[in-house]
Amino acid sequence: MPSKLSLLSLFLISLELQLLTSSIAKPATFVQDFHVTWSESHIKQFDNGTAIQLLLDQNSGCGFASKYKYLFGRVSMKIKLVPGDSAGTVTAFYMSSESNESRDELDFEFLGNRTGQPYTVQTNVFASGKGEREQRVNLWFDPSREFHDYSIFWSKRQIIFSVDDIPIRVYKNNAARGVPYPLSQPMGIYSTLWEADNWATRGGLEKIDWTKAPFNAYYKDFDIEGCTAAGQAECGRASNNWWDGPTYQQLDQVQARKYRWVRVNHMVYDYCTDRSRFPVPPPECLAGI
Repeated sequence: MPSKLSLLSLFLISLELQLLTSSIAKPATFVQDFHVTWSESHIKQFDNGTAIQLLLDQNSGCGFASKYKYLFGRVSMKIKLVPGDSAGTVTAFYMSSESNESRDELDFEFLGNRTGQPYTVQTNVFASGKGEREQRVNLWFDPSREFHDYSIFWSKRQIIFSVDDIPIRVYKNNAARGVPYPLSQPMGIYSTLWEADNWATRGGLEKIDWTKAPFNAYYKDFDIEGCTAAGQAECGRASNNWWDGPTYQQLDQVQARKYRWVRVNHMVYDYCTDRSRFPVPPPECLAGI
């Protein structure tokens, strides 16, 4: 039979673990951690709220957002994108502080295509209101046939956009070079399905074919591991959060190899090499992996 001392020790350990994880959220259902922000009639829930469908037609697109904002961590969703002729549509999954001129934002934007053409994913990073850091990658699979995992990792050192745990974009903290980096503003999690045929597919040359409507995207397995805004004072300094650990300070060798493979074989646009927009490369572009 355990002694009173050992029982007390177990209680203290349990209490400590609860305190360490009190700012961690791991959603179980859509209703629990998200809410509809736009056109509720165009979002349907399935499987007891663990999966949803977004719909776009000529009347409206739709969107949803997390009930809380987070500072650092990792958020992921499994998404099955709009199938068939999806030109002119955009399915977006992003984080944003929604602070107007000074907003921080981390974007996944899935740009619809004509049937048979590659699906393009555009990523962008806004920090202190400054964006214009677009990169585009053609996905190496058809993302409308099955669910795939899309995640955003955000720490004080780096931001990583991943597809099925393969890094497709790394944005490091280059504050020392005078480059803004999202460090202090909690961000909510958002997703939308909307019409953007003025720019989304081939720069707006391909328009939406409304005879193919409605357009549907599907989501499941929502997962958030991050500090809520209420706990940001603790998250902003050195802590025991897993994303601050040495393992997550940079890509490991396997991740770095996958990242190079994506950049060599599947990247179709990088603002860092666009001399028409940036005759002098932005300073963060010189940092490499």
